[in-house]
Amino acid sequence: MNLAELLTRTDLDVLDHLERQTAIPVVDGLQAQGDLLVIPLALLGTVHPERWARWRPVPPGGVELVRGAAGNNPHTLVADEGACRWTPDVRDPLRLGIALVENTATAYLVHPEHGGSGIAPGRWLIRRQQERGGARRNLLIAD
Repeated sequence: MNLAELLTRTDLDVLDHLERQTAIPVVDGLQAQGDLLVIPLALLGTVHPERWARWRPVPPGGVELVRGAAGNNPHTLVADEGACRWTPDVRDPLRLGIALVENTATAYLVHPEHGGSGIAPGRWLIRRQQERGGARRNLLIAD
């Protein structure tokens, strides 16, 4: 799928400088989009859904997972109907987890500045990136 097709399907938009005919890569492993990381859940033995987690289907218009530091530029998770579910109810010892995602077909993250990135079928943690700046300074990456 290319960016133009994804934007047409979702009614989302990206900045004008992004090439809309570019094929969206689908990654079956660790990936980053701006200030977010997408991590295979199998790599994280200490991250789990909360016992009371409520799983939700990703709606046709997608679900906004997080907005940038200034309240702009949302990261939106989109997928075909019935192909993906998510929960924000994450038990993450680092407290960086935003959502757990389970998808049976490719899902996509869309961001106005970064375009789209594909997430292969599987189980994933979507987490904020953290900057390590010494023993006492751990800052979230701002997008």
